[in-house]
Amino acid sequence: MSISYIHKISPFSCSISTIERPKKFTFPFFYEPHALAILAAEDLQQYLLNSSRWNAYFGIDSDVFEQGKMFGVLVVEDADGNLGYLSAFSGKLDGINHHDKFVPPVFDLLKAGGFFLKEEVFLNEFNAEILKLETDEAYHLSLETLAKNIQQGKLDIESFRETMRLTKQKRKQERTQSKRNDSTDAHKLVLEDLAKQSVHLKYQLKVLTEKWDGIINHAQNKVDAFTKQIQTLKAERKVRSAALQNKIFTHYTFLNNNGATKDLKDIFSQFDIVPPAGAGECAAPKLLHFAYTHQLKPISLAEFWWGKSPKSAIRKHGNYYPACRGKCEPILGHMLEGLDVDDNPMLVNQGEYLSLKTVYEDEDILVVNKPAELLSVPGKTIKDSVYTRVLNQYPEATGPLIIHRLDMSTSGILVLAKTKAAHKHIQHQFIHKHIQKRYIALLDGEVKGESGIINLPLRVDLNDRPRQLVCFEHGKPSRTKWQVISRKGGKTRIKFFPITGRTHQLRMHAAHPKGLNTPIVGDDLYGVKTNRLHLHAEYIEFNHPRTNEMVSFQVNPEF
Repeated sequence: MSISYIHKISPFSCSISTIERPKKFTFPFFYEPHALAILAAEDLQQYLLNSSRWNAYFGIDSDVFEQGKMFGVLVVEDADGNLGYLSAFSGKLDGINHHDKFVPPVFDLLKAGGFFLKEEVFLNEFNAEILKLETDEAYHLSLETLAKNIQQGKLDIESFRETMRLTKQKRKQERTQSKRNDSTDAHKLVLEDLAKQSVHLKYQLKVLTEKWDGIINHAQNKVDAFTKQIQTLKAERKVRSAALQNKIFTHYTFLNNNGATKDLKDIFSQFDIVPPAGAGECAAPKLLHFAYTHQLKPISLAEFWWGKSPKSAIRKHGNYYPACRGKCEPILGHMLEGLDVDDNPMLVNQGEYLSLKTVYEDEDILVVNKPAELLSVPGKTIKDSVYTRVLNQYPEATGPLIIHRLDMSTSGILVLAKTKAAHKHIQHQFIHKHIQKRYIALLDGEVKGESGIINLPLRVDLNDRPRQLVCFEHGKPSRTKWQVISRKGGKTRIKFFPITGRTHQLRMHAAHPKGLNTPIVGDDLYGVKTNRLHLHAEYIEFNHPRTNEMVSFQVNPEF
């Protein structure tokens, strides 16, 4: 039986009597949506499609729709044991906080007459005054004059110094000639005259330098008159902005299942960090806070992306996503207290019972076929890894062992060094890009074209590690060659030849709209999770550290 529509609680559009309720609440940072949450999400998606306003806003059937939005659904139970669901969106929707069907924000910054909008007026006035000064024609003229005076002064002084250098050489020649041709008294008079010339030139340099110092200082004073006003305004704006931010932090208060309340400042102070921008505005905190406030029991949670992907991060229309870590992990850590939550699957060693197969071995190197889900090196909580297993097997090894790594979810060839000399030799080849590597991947769609090179700069998403972003300002260069092997059943088998080795490079280059726009099958970060990530390090070629001969190894993927 479903809850009848009460305020923001939506009933299910179909019978849920045969669906078993989850035993525990969703672990929000890594989950498979429960059947009830999927039904709720599908109901909400139909609402978005059937609403003339939101269908026009997102324009799913056109190529010109706005950037997408993260939505969330929370299946809840009322005091009578009936189920329904709540809906929310992250941030604002169409520039405002309140919409029918969706729960309100935890704190409404845009409330008419509220302190935020009032203070925003003052901050906008500061911004306007600063902009007016920074764009003032007289200010820019004073900057240009200062720059020209500095340049001209430098040229004049350098030119005079060159004159002094040449005349010094000439005086040196005159001294030598006088010593050779003149009497002692005459030579003495010549030396005195030359010394006076030197002193006079130095005095002229001093006068010239003082002249330009005065001109430049006068121009600098005109610039300083503007910059002092700008700096004073910016300093005052900074103080007021910080005070406003702190006030906002204390007004974002979050309930948990135990009835305890904490604000953003209290929550993030435990981690000794300042709450990031937008903290508390994501869908999950909104949904849980509303449920607790209205005495509704949280049953299951799911969040999905609706619409066009943002330019930097990868979000696919209709795909489910976990809560972000940077903003939501501290908040949800508090809000989930008192709830019986699913275990964190990231603390479970998925590779514990997987075998590590040896491909090749000699006295210098070991080549293994790493299974998907086994770590290359120990993690924060899971120590089982290729490194620890090999170290246990070869305790006498003198080398650091690990030369390169594969993502936990990636299978394939990994080369280890048993000696320091072998490690140094092969590492040098990695650093100077002398290693030839090839990966095989199965992409979740049909790729256009047959081959090419992807060049997209990458950096970590500071608010949602370990996800990566495409960032043309701060990202590190990353390049990948690719070649299609075959297409079948709506999927594309492909070869990747990484030129650089950035974190998640192949996964990002496959999934990003400016790359192949087709995620790898099973990619739980940038695509849709399946039984495994279909990415395999198939081939490697390098110079052997002892024989100096080229060696190569190949292991075919098991997909």
